[in-house]
Amino acid sequence: MFRDLYKYRNFIIQSVRNDLISRFSRSKLGGLWAILNPLSQVLIYALILSNVLAAKLPGVDSQYAYAIYLMAGLLGWTLFNEIVGRCLNIFIEHGNLIKKMSFPRVTLPAIAVGSCLINNLFLFISMLGIFALLGHQFNMAMLWLIPLTLVVVVFSLGIGLILGVMNVFLRDIGQVIPIILQMLFWFTPIVYPVTIIPEVYRHWLNLNPMYPIIDAYQQILVYGNSPQWEGVLTILAAGIILSIVGLFMFRRSSAEMVDAL
Repeated sequence: MFRDLYKYRNFIIQSVRNDLISRFSRSKLGGLWAILNPLSQVLIYALILSNVLAAKLPGVDSQYAYAIYLMAGLLGWTLFNEIVGRCLNIFIEHGNLIKKMSFPRVTLPAIAVGSCLINNLFLFISMLGIFALLGHQFNMAMLWLIPLTLVVVVFSLGIGLILGVMNVFLRDIGQVIPIILQMLFWFTPIVYPVTIIPEVYRHWLNLNPMYPIIDAYQQILVYGNSPQWEGVLTILAAGIILSIVGLFMFRRSSAEMVDAL
């Protein structure tokens, strides 16, 4: 499968390009829609909650501290959520293509991940512009975002592949996963700082796989610190295992998927 990915690399690149073009064709704002949605969420949350939560955000001396904190968390969450969501329905959406054409089907998740990474890059660039307007300092710690993004991709791709294969045979998966992701979003300290959770309950965050990831984004972008790699590396190990399981499931059920589609 990895050999097929390399062999069809030009097909993947061209497909990512076509995917981006088709999503924003006949649109006046074009690719701006890829960043307007998460930024609009930041604006809404910031306007409604910043006066309540800004004073409870330690270590940041800025009246815009909450908006910066919120954007940092949404950057990591958006990438995770988008990859899982795209992989969840990738085989169903391309069912006709899978049945009519002969090509390595493993290229479909690669195309989805490529599109998500480009969207996340646009969002990151726009956030840097907002940080500059708010007077938030840039620092070398932002270079840690490169390996951190790789961890998010591996983890979300592993989950997405498993769910995507299961969704072909059990369509209820595609209905329940968005609900679970929405619940996970609110159980992750993105909209609120972890300090408002009573200490007696904070140990429950250890059961949330996205907490170390989001905390790493916040440490890098908000505080300019190196992330706590112990938790991140645990998620990376889990992501590698999930990806192996997902690829195994995909390869074993590839023929049956065609019949189910």
